Amino acid sequence: MTQINYIQEIAKFGLMNDTDSLLKSLNELIDFYKNSKKNNLALKLQSVIKDAKQYQGKLTKVGSDYYFQQRNEKEISELVIDKFRSEYSLKDLIADKILISDLKQFIKENQSVSLLQKHELPVSNKLLLHGPSGCGKTLASYVIAGELERPMYVINLGAIVSSKLGETGKNLAKVFKYASQEESIIFIDEFDSIGKLRDYNQDHGEMKRVVNTILQLFDFLPERTIVIAATNQEKMIDEALLRRFDVNLKFSLPGEEQIKELINLTLRNSKFQKPADQELSTVIKKCKGLSYYSIQKTLVNTVKKTLLDNLENKKVDISVNFKVWLELIEKEKKALKVGHYPIKCVS
Repeated sequence: MTQINYIQEIAKFGLMNDTDSLLKSLNELIDFYKNSKKNNLALKLQSVIKDAKQYQGKLTKVGSDYYFQQRNEKEISELVIDKFRSEYSLKDLIADKILISDLKQFIKENQSVSLLQKHELPVSNKLLLHGPSGCGKTLASYVIAGELERPMYVINLGAIVSSKLGETGKNLAKVFKYASQEESIIFIDEFDSIGKLRDYNQDHGEMKRVVNTILQLFDFLPERTIVIAATNQEKMIDEALLRRFDVNLKFSLPGEEQIKELINLTLRNSKFQKPADQELSTVIKKCKGLSYYSIQKTLVNTVKKTLLDNLENKKVDISVNFKVWLELIEKEKKALKVGHYPIKCVS
């Protein structure tokens, strides 16, 4: 047979939805290409078949229920950055005592849905986390997912927000509907982006429709589904949306007590030793004004530099280099001052 014969067969079986014959003809064409030394074409076809076989080990019949299920899952996968199960717990989060207490209450409520429903009490399942960048909002969402042992859907706002009229609201509805089929957590980072849509040169009516869609999704959210939204700019969010959140938690820059806890947590499983008490006290004071992320970053980089310097100088000292750490803290503060990593809370 010639190449055109194979292509004609493939077209015929494809239009007939005869998947077995279609697969047979494709494999015959692959062998034809291999025998003709056209290995690149053979590999490309093999890749197409492999991708098509990823569900149930067979090609899916066009128009079947499973075909539409695949299409739906593909669309959802483009709107979700990741779906995973978290292994974080409350012991991994450092914050002020009031915030930790509020998080524990939120977790306890969602561990006791049946009890609350029995007494006709509402379940707090919509949570807003706001505050400076690098202060634990995303980590807190992972902790909630880990403590509740629920899957988390991380929303891809870049894919959700569409320039096409009406698509943004539809995309949000798709994700909420899909995630609500199981007891899951929907995490939306940079939630203010939805409020900021009003700043764009687009139809204002479309922006109102997006907000109305979110309000409706919140109002009809199943009690066993949780929405966690995080933002650095709470004031950019529509007031009607803010009122829909059951719990609103503000994250702050760490104080001296939290900085000390963060250092202990970071070095918990490390062989490296903290500087002497007096030096550590100096470091803690120097770190004030930095976020949890920035402080941890300077410490980890100090450990790495100390380790590599010891290797180069053939030393065995495993103490965190105090001078190096101070230098890295100063560099971080200088970078923040010029706005590379803004830490000022605007909420």
